[in-house]
Amino acid sequence: MTCRSNIASQLAGTPLKNYESEISWRKIMNYAAAVGDNNPVYFNDESPEGIIAHPVFPVAVTWNIVGSIQKFIDSDNFPAELLLTQVHYTEHLEIHKPVTPGQKLIITGKIAAILPHRAGTHVVIRLDALEKDGDPVFTEHVGAMLRGVECVGSAGEDCIPVVPKLAESSENLWESSISINPIMPFVYDGCTDIVFPIHTSKKFAHQVGLPDIILQGTATLAMAVTELVNRELDGHPIKVKSISCRFTGMVLPGTDISVRLLGEKKLENGKNLFFDVINSNGERVIGCGHLFAV
Repeated sequence: MTCRSNIASQLAGTPLKNYESEISWRKIMNYAAAVGDNNPVYFNDESPEGIIAHPVFPVAVTWNIVGSIQKFIDSDNFPAELLLTQVHYTEHLEIHKPVTPGQKLIITGKIAAILPHRAGTHVVIRLDALEKDGDPVFTEHVGAMLRGVECVGSAGEDCIPVVPKLAESSENLWESSISINPIMPFVYDGCTDIVFPIHTSKKFAHQVGLPDIILQGTATLAMAVTELVNRELDGHPIKVKSISCRFTGMVLPGTDISVRLLGEKKLENGKNLFFDVINSNGERVIGCGHLFAV
């Protein structure tokens, strides 16, 4: 039997089944601890304002969908088996209000775009987190790369958020080095329930051609956002309104990464921060990084 190796772009718009999640203080604290962020706003539950979640925390909420996406495709016509080949390629988070303990979220979603790419097919999944009264909390666009899968046509590009681009810059505004503890992938896996064996099983990682286990991309992104919050936003993550990036390389545990602020543009209603992350080999592992803050 011949395996299917193409996907039709007209399947963009396919809905996903709803998912419900109740946010607990423990999940919020665990996420911040997993990425080594000791900001009191994630931990001090005696604060009059209470605690809020790390800006990248929503990825731990939606992983229950993304990690089992074939179960959530609400269509008999969609070749869900192809999504098993996906690699996390792009991320865009829009934060409408802080994630806080006690929120009961309903996650709705759809396949927003199916686009051709030189490496295969770029599938973008839109996920909207709403409170019971319909109040929006966050919107996530998760971009998956289906390597070696041909895209027939192109659809949904106008449904993808437009991200500001950095003008040419001659030098970084600042650079911060972070050491990746060898056990960090295991801690991130255990504290977030974002579970995939390339991050914790040497055997599996070697079987799929990787040199070793690799750090979760969203962990790298979260650490970069922590640096931006601390250096540019006076330690106030509530100012973060959107985050986006491309995952372009690997981080091996036991090495160092460098978070670089490439540029800043002040606006009337906030500012754009442009960043990337480089691994110990000088390779860019997060590119096209953008954070908008008020």
